[in-house]
Order: sequence, then structure tokens, then C-alpha cells
Amino acid sequence: MSLLRREEWQHFVRDVDWTFSYVDDEAVYPEWHSGTGKVPREAWLKWEEDYKVTYPEYVATQREKESAAYAVKAALQRSSSFDTLDEGWKSSTKMHFGGVALVEYAAVLGELKMARFGLNGAWRNMATFGQLDELRHSQITTFFGHEFIGKDPQYDWTQKTFHTNCWVPISLRNLFDGMMIAPNVVDLAIELPFTFETGFTNLQFVALSADALQSGDVNFANMISSIQTDEARHSQQGGPTLEILVEHDPVRAQWVIEKSFWGSARAFAALTGPAMDYYTPLEHRKQSYREFMEEWIIDQYIRTIQDYGLKKPWFWDEFMRGLDTWHHSLHMGLWFWRPTVWWRPKAGVSKDEREWLREKYPNWEGVYGDKWDVIIDNINANNVEATLPETLPWLCSMCHLPACNPTQSRDGSWRVRDWSLKYDGRTYHFCTNACRQIWWKDRDNVNHETVIDRFLAGQIQPMDVGGILGYMGLTPDVMGDDPDYAAWTKDYVGRSATGLALASAESEES
Repeated sequence: MSLLRREEWQHFVRDVDWTFSYVDDEAVYPEWHSGTGKVPREAWLKWEEDYKVTYPEYVATQREKESAAYAVKAALQRSSSFDTLDEGWKSSTKMHFGGVALVEYAAVLGELKMARFGLNGAWRNMATFGQLDELRHSQITTFFGHEFIGKDPQYDWTQKTFHTNCWVPISLRNLFDGMMIAPNVVDLAIELPFTFETGFTNLQFVALSADALQSGDVNFANMISSIQTDEARHSQQGGPTLEILVEHDPVRAQWVIEKSFWGSARAFAALTGPAMDYYTPLEHRKQSYREFMEEWIIDQYIRTIQDYGLKKPWFWDEFMRGLDTWHHSLHMGLWFWRPTVWWRPKAGVSKDEREWLREKYPNWEGVYGDKWDVIIDNINANNVEATLPETLPWLCSMCHLPACNPTQSRDGSWRVRDWSLKYDGRTYHFCTNACRQIWWKDRDNVNHETVIDRFLAGQIQPMDVGGILGYMGLTPDVMGDDPDYAAWTKDYVGRSATGLALASAESEES
């Protein structure tokens, strides 16, 4: 018997569904999991993905990807390419491995939820492939990161990160639990496949892959490029879901887009911004973080949601202003609190690097230059202890990142503002107005306690910096530190009183 051609049978096997005779539909697809809301049940019959795939095709394609990725890895294991990589770039990969590997596993659970409670057979079929994708991503990221543990114990956090109480994974757990674990499948499809994967993983995987190649890290570039090809396929679940929701409940659609966009933008400012603008060697930087955001998010993503009939998020002006400050402030905070992270934050503020930063961000010198001057003066005076933390920063109750975002006052000065809110007998602190507004509207959803909350509640003992580091699971062999102080201080003297005195002494000696 001759086999049917693919186009002769795929249309009716990819969308298998039926009416249950022995149980109510509500029992099979309960509202709190399915989340149909105001959308009529029959409206989901129109759900259809653009790119269709069969299981034999899926397996064949994935086998080719796996073979290619692991072949490159095997070849590079016999070379010394890793040893020649810049320490700043290695920190970028440590951030990625530790911050992403187990997020991919959490995405397996999200995809499985859609594979069970998706309101259309084709949607459930696509989610089944999606969970296989995410499982592969978790495995390949964990395996590639594990290779380097023998060279550097900080790579052990590829597997360890999300099992600790470090403030960075707490922030990420708060974001992704709210995006993958807590929501119903309609909201999940818009938050994860549409907002996060269609928009932001392009930035992390495509753009960072370009920087990886420029830095000579072919292994890392090959791995994340292999992952991104999967994201492009299963992220299709978002578009058809959003289209149906916009038709019947545009207010809800707008809200889900807005809260997931903001949370993703804040997380990427902490993880991707410093990697692109500070850790990547200057000669290998393809574009600035802002330029990447403008290309992959502002132009492409906003045009996409407008095509669906949605508006720019209400916080758009605040977000645009933040592109010039968020990641710079977070980078300074990560560097100052370097003992609390599992990578070695590179300051990236040598003379040439500062010139590049001033070119890309005209306000950089006025907002951050004098702060780095003081740090440089302390290091040149052999007072590194003055550049290490003795107190705790306020962490935002929404994004869990340090409240360190400067905004410009009417008199032209820049200062960090505290956006506070009193609720249920307690005062909450937020880094931005949008974080405060989103928390208020979403306050009954997943909200983890920040490290500061835990500290003030007496959960961390002893109540000092040492107790905090122990609580976070950081041991001396993995605590971060700048990989090379001399590289960015030797040719530069700051403008503080100490710096001017040093400059005067050098001038007299010469």
C-alpha cells in the first residue's frame, strides 16, 4: 500500500478533538486552568498555528540539531579555545547558564499545562512539541555548562542557581513562577510564547549569539542558536491565542501583555544589559544594549502587538527612559555587590570603554562617571574594602531588583526615587512607578519575599553580610569579584578629591 502524502492527512490529525459524553466540558477544562473567561468556548475552534509540523518531521529535525550542536562541542573540547576567552565574556556565559538552565525546565511545566488544558486540539498538539523543546533546552544548557566546572567552580551554578536563596534567582523565580506556573493557559500562552519568547529571547539568544561569535566563543554561540530555532516554532502558540482573546476581551489581552512585557524588560536589563555593554570585550561588541533593544523589541515587538489591535503599554515613556539608565545602574549594583553573585562582574569602565559608553549613552558620564571615579580612586589608593558592601540595598517588591533607577529632576539633577505603597499595615517599596502599579493590580498572584523581607523578619542569621552570603549559598570559591582591577584603573585617575590629589602628585613627579 502506498503511503499518503503529508498534505493528505495532516489537516485532520493535528486538530483531533471531540465532545465528551460522560463528563461536562467544565470538568475537563476548568476555568481556573483553561482561563477562557469572556471568550465563548466555540471561539477556540478558530485557533490555528502558522507553522505546522508532524512528529516524524519534528524528530528528524531535532536529531539534526542535536548532532550539529554536540559535534561542534566535541571538536572544541580538544582545543584550548575556552582558556583564551576574555574573563568578562566568561561571566556573560555564567550568567546565562545559571539564569536560564532551570528556567527552561520550568517552561516544560508551562508547556505541559497547555498540552493538557489548551482549548483546541491543534494548540495541545503544538504544546506537546513545545514541552519536548523545553526539555531539550534544559538538558543541552545544563550539559554544556557542566563541562566547565573542572575549569571554574562558578559554572556549578548552572545546576545550582535556582536551588539557592541568592537574590538573583529569587527575582527570576518570582518572574517565571508568575509567568509559567501560576497563570491559566490563555494568559500563559500570551506571557511565555508570545511576549517572552517572541520578543525577549530574540534579544538573549540571537543578539548574544552575535556577541559570542565576535568574542570567539563558537561553542556558546552554537548552543544558543540551536535553542532559538525551537523557540521560533513553539512561540507560535501566542499569536493565535492573542488574536482570539483580543476579539472577545481586549482589556484583558492588553493587561497580560503589559505586565509580562514589563517584568521581562526588568529581568533582561539585569542579565543581558551588563553582558552586552560591560562584560563583552570592547573590540567584540556588535551593538549596544539599547541598540539591540531598539532593533528587536521596540521596532519589531511593538509593531507586532499593534497589528493585533493593541496599544503601546501605558508605561512606554518610563520604559524608554529606562533604556538609558536601568542596566547601567544594575551593573554598578552587581559590581558593588559582587560577592553575592556567581560570576565575576567586570567593571568595564576603562578610558576607551568610557568613551564608547559616552558615545552610545550621552548622559552616562553625567549620571555614572563621578560614582565610578570614587571607586577608581579607592582602588588606586589600595582601599578595595571601601568598594565592598556593608549594608543592604532596598529590593523592589515587584521585580526584586535593587531600587537604583535614577530619574532626572526639573533642575537637571539625577536621583533615585523610592516608589512606596502602604497596604494591609505594611509599607512596600518599588524601583519604578510601573512596578508599583503592576504589583497593586496583581498582588494576589505569585509574590515571593525579597531577601530584605527575609532579613528583616529574622530568617537570616546572623544578621550581617556574612549571614546573608551564607543564606544565599555562596562560598568563597564561587563569590564574584572583578577579574582584573588593573585593567580599568591603571590609565585613569578619577575626578574626586582623592583623584585630583593623585593626579597632582603624578604631575609633580613627572
